[in-house]
Amino acid sequence: MNVEELVRESLREQALEQPPLGAEFADRVLAVRRRRTRAFASAAAATAAVVTVAVAVPLLGSGKDEVRLASEMNRSDIIAHPGQTPPRDLIAAGDTALAAYYTLHRVERSAKTAVNTRTYSLLDQKTGKYVKTAKWSFVSVAPGMRTAAVLEKKLPAKRIGVLDLLTGKVERWIPAARGVGSVEFSPDGGKLVATTYSENPDLVYKADYDSDGDGKKNDWMPSYDQSHRTGFYVVDVGSGTSSWGGVEKETSESGGVNPRQDFSFSADAGLVYSGLTSEPSEQYYDLKGNKVPEPAKEKYLHWYVQARLSSDGKLAAGDFAGGAKTTASEILDPYTGKRVAKVHGQQLLAWVDNKRLIAWDIEPGTNEFHNRLMLVTIGSDKVVPLSGFRKGDESGGGRWTPVFARR
Repeated sequence: MNVEELVRESLREQALEQPPLGAEFADRVLAVRRRRTRAFASAAAATAAVVTVAVAVPLLGSGKDEVRLASEMNRSDIIAHPGQTPPRDLIAAGDTALAAYYTLHRVERSAKTAVNTRTYSLLDQKTGKYVKTAKWSFVSVAPGMRTAAVLEKKLPAKRIGVLDLLTGKVERWIPAARGVGSVEFSPDGGKLVATTYSENPDLVYKADYDSDGDGKKNDWMPSYDQSHRTGFYVVDVGSGTSSWGGVEKETSESGGVNPRQDFSFSADAGLVYSGLTSEPSEQYYDLKGNKVPEPAKEKYLHWYVQARLSSDGKLAAGDFAGGAKTTASEILDPYTGKRVAKVHGQQLLAWVDNKRLIAWDIEPGTNEFHNRLMLVTIGSDKVVPLSGFRKGDESGGGRWTPVFARR
């Protein structure tokens, strides 16, 4: 099948596989806020997506069986599959790619306890397709998309795996005496921050009261009392050496953090930070676990706006800034917090370059949770659909969460 045929096939997917409109269940990912959004009345939504398909192909004229990896192809193009949800084929824009995604399933341990379990689909570099795996409870993909850090199913995990994404094999294991519940690479891929927990942070329990007002005592709630963070490891990926910094225990009464509140690196990887459920939104720590002030250009960032700083550090992804009839997000001056622009989108997920971002957004006239990945541009009304619309109840596996990485 040549490129033109692949493009036609992708366009047919958009026409034939568009899911029906309907009410969607609310995300429970962000405990810190609940935003009401509305469809934006803009002709931009009618903009046709430029669809390019990347697959592994033999190198022409080489006479060899070498393949060009999906992460290396069409870096200047938009690779979109607006008819696929969850995605089956590579989605990317510029140097930013959807490296993986996961769905959540509730696995009951007893009549009163359960664990919200992630099932990942990782990009197969040789085929350009996402392949489901049940091996890992947590996955972080390094820049370059050749390596991932993985945790085994039982959390907190006692070791961190360094997974070769080309072979699918764990190259080595890094021991962790204190149980780990998440891992995340530094921006340059040289370090990992691994958050440690006393118990599985995804543990939930069945409430003995009606929490959602439906008249039934069947609601599953986070376990604030049984699990808490203990600190974090900073791991040198090359050598496997690590150091641990302990943090004070936060309780449900203190209102500090959610049961799962993982650490991430600051922009220069000199500090780590954690989201908070109240102001000032984020708390920074040095690599020994001591609380420190936030860096000047990260003062106005919010942990739930995942895109954070642009590549050149001159712009910051801001919060929702839409109204009754529009969806929009703001772009900020990182040093002053002042709005410098607005773009389409409910939530900004990743920068593509210093002008374009990938965001969650909805189609005009649809439910606020009926959203898909969109490419948005600062200073332009042009939007490009990258995926199909999410659907279904998150706990039933119908909703998927993206994991982005630089190619």
